[in-house]
Amino acid sequence: MVSRTNKFRGRSRYHGRGKKAGRGAGKRGGRGNAGINKHRLMTRLKYMPRHWGMYGFNRHPSLRNVNVSINLQEVQELAEGDSINLGEKGYDKLLGKGRIDRAINITVAEASARAIEKVEAAGGSVTVGEDGDGDWDEWEEE
Repeated sequence: MVSRTNKFRGRSRYHGRGKKAGRGAGKRGGRGNAGINKHRLMTRLKYMPRHWGMYGFNRHPSLRNVNVSINLQEVQELAEGDSINLGEKGYDKLLGKGRIDRAINITVAEASARAIEKVEAAGGSVTVGEDGDGDWDEWEEE
């Protein structure tokens, strides 16, 4: 506020502050998202069209199944001998991207059909293991 405020005391209705100023954020119509459904409605419609509501679908994190996958071209570089266990290396799933030139025996928890087809065409084999059966044994006893 200016230093000459005392000159305006008692002289007018607004005491030198103007019609809107002097009460918080009155001149700009409120702070933040104030008035978004009233006097700032067009601002909301123009600049925030999806501001409210739920869009899309997210599964609960406990229901998500995320595999650590590896492609065939990476397996060929990773394997030193003629066999490899991908579970020990930290991989869950074998995918079929890339070429495989030599026969490799691969052990993995899951594998795509295309990956199995390519490995068998090169003379190797894929052993798919089932890791999730241990939890169900407890329920069968009851």
